[in-house]
This record gives sequence, C-alpha cells and structure tokens, in this order.
Amino acid sequence: MAQPPKRPALPAKRTMAIKKTLNGKSSMPKLVVRSFAISLDGFSAAPGQSLKEPFGRDGLKLMNWVFATKHFNTLFGRPGGAEGIDNDFMAKADENVGASIMGRHMFGPPSDVADKAAWRGWWGENPPYHHPVFVLTHEKKAAMAMEGGTRFTFVNDGIEAALAQAFAAANGKDVRIAGGAATVRQYLQAGLIDELHLVQVPLLMGQGERLFEGLGGVEQNYECVEFTPSPAVSHLRIVKKS
Repeated sequence: MAQPPKRPALPAKRTMAIKKTLNGKSSMPKLVVRSFAISLDGFSAAPGQSLKEPFGRDGLKLMNWVFATKHFNTLFGRPGGAEGIDNDFMAKADENVGASIMGRHMFGPPSDVADKAAWRGWWGENPPYHHPVFVLTHEKKAAMAMEGGTRFTFVNDGIEAALAQAFAAANGKDVRIAGGAATVRQYLQAGLIDELHLVQVPLLMGQGERLFEGLGGVEQNYECVEFTPSPAVSHLRIVKKS
C-alpha cells in the first residue's frame, strides 16, 4: 500500500528570535513571499533562461499584469500605469520589508553570458530592492554594494544561514523571498515561510519550474485565507496554520 506523503518538518523555533515593537505591542518579523506569479498549471518560470529571456522562453508573459500597474512604472521612473486591485497589491508588496532572499538563478547570470565574473544582476547599478539582499549560491563571491542602498551578499551555507543573516540585516522588519520557485520551495519544505501572496495568471505554460512540485503534505501546514480576483489575475494569500 502506498504510504501517505510525509508532512514537511516544522522547526521547533525560528532561526532568529528577533522581535519588533509596533504601537506598544511585541510581534515577530515574518518571512514572506509577495506578488509571486504562477500560471494556471503552477509554473513560475519557463525553460530556457537566457540574457534576453530571464523568465525562460516566453515566460515573461507571467509578468504582464505587473508591467501594467502604476506602481511598477513609478518604481522605474516611468509615467502611466493603471491603478486598482493589482496596483494595490504591488504597492503593498514592499511594505515593512527590510531584507530579501533570492536563489542563484534569480540573481544570474544565465548560461549564455560570456563574462560571468563581471555579472552584477539583471537590474543595472540601481536595483529596485534598496535594502540588503542575500543570494543562495554554491559560489564564493564578494558582496556587491549597489546604488540606492541594495547590497548583494552571497551565502554558501544554506537557507537557515541566509535567513539568520537576513533577519539580522532587516532590523526588525520582515524578510521577503524574492524567488525563484526552488528557493520558495526550500523554505516551504522547512516550514519557515509565514505568508505567501501568490498571483495566478490565466495562462497555461505546460512546462518549466513548478512552485509546489514535491511538496506533498504542505496542505497540513498552510491554508489559503484570501482569494481576490482582478480583471487580469487572481490574488491568493496563503498563511501558516496556527
């Protein structure tokens, strides 16, 4: 008889017991995922990442809802963009975030970049983070200080080490997992994520990197508590069960 999937192990306590005080009340900073786009069949990126296609072949269409918002255009100094539900969620995505964590594929470089040693990320010299960012990687690399307050630190000793450094750097604020799917999965498997805001885009991709792949039993620890559709996408808020 087939055995039921194992329940993902939850740690006995958070890696860093850092508390903050808001309005006289003590609360714990959270590890969050926000505005993370997935297709109807659960993929967050397509195969074939390259310099021209950071989300894989034709994968950037997952982000069309973002490009249409006023918040995104303002972030990059552009006029225009729509207000409304999607814009509100985008604006809230950066609230109370003091540091970010990302995987090596999200930072890059992709395989078709010739001078990999000179790579400084996808975003130019002034990335949109404006706070410390911790990159999970197996490579030994010196930290990179960028314009606008972003500093990339490369962590070689696992997700909990990155999380401890990120909470310390966040100075009492939340830590956000910027991506990609493999990094989110690792933190979900460890039971370390407190809240996920997923954005389901109405398209089928058929292949790529699936967010919940191999996470049988995750439903025992997490539940969807909010579903908000817009004309373009659906917003889902998933939280750790109390």
